[in-house]
Amino acid sequence: MGDDHRNRPFAQAPSLPLRHICRTGRVLRTLVVVAGLRERKKQQTRDALSLAALHLCLERGWSAVTMEDVAEAAGVSVRTLGNYFPRGKAEAIASRHLDRMRAAADALDERPVDEPLAESVTRAVLTQFTGGTTEGTDATPPDPDRQRATRFVLAAPELEAEVLRANAMAEQRLTEVLARRTGSDPDHDLRPALTAALLVAAVGFALNHWLRADPPVALEPLLREVLDEASRGFSGPDGEGKR
Repeated sequence: MGDDHRNRPFAQAPSLPLRHICRTGRVLRTLVVVAGLRERKKQQTRDALSLAALHLCLERGWSAVTMEDVAEAAGVSVRTLGNYFPRGKAEAIASRHLDRMRAAADALDERPVDEPLAESVTRAVLTQFTGGTTEGTDATPPDPDRQRATRFVLAAPELEAEVLRANAMAEQRLTEVLARRTGSDPDHDLRPALTAALLVAAVGFALNHWLRADPPVALEPLLREVLDEASRGFSGPDGEGKR
């Protein structure tokens, strides 16, 4: 037989030059960085489109805003806007809530595993919904007129449907994270899905109360209070509320 490298011991098999391996590693790292930058750019565009839709609807009213209006305000084509949000302006606005809940799930996934679950959940959610924005979503109450306009926009049936869809998607992501964190099988253990549903409901309750409070209240202390009360239902693998 010929000298087939497949018949040689592993140590004698041909190997790539070290410089080639190093070069390949640098290329792979570059590709990862480029891919990360591309995803970040897509998310920034998504955020800008969502904010444009929200601000226009707050200023003009729900029925007075078209996809063409949103595209023009954001400086993109209607086609680009449709690629991001094929179901229209309702999906665009609801995406802000979905993205925050998904980011909260990712933040929860990164919390120390030995940290009490209730504390991890609270920290993960607060970092996404209390960022010191100009909309009063931190320690400052919202402007009453803005608060009232937001309520009217959120009352649109199309937007209510999209928020329900976003909540369902957020629950699924949170269930996966909670199951992994607690070492549970969500197909046989109800607790991850139940905790996820409770968390989504608690956030929704806090946001609804924040929008309807008279006089207006700041979101951060309200959300912290609601999560603290809801944490009585958060349970880990041992069934204790603080795990």
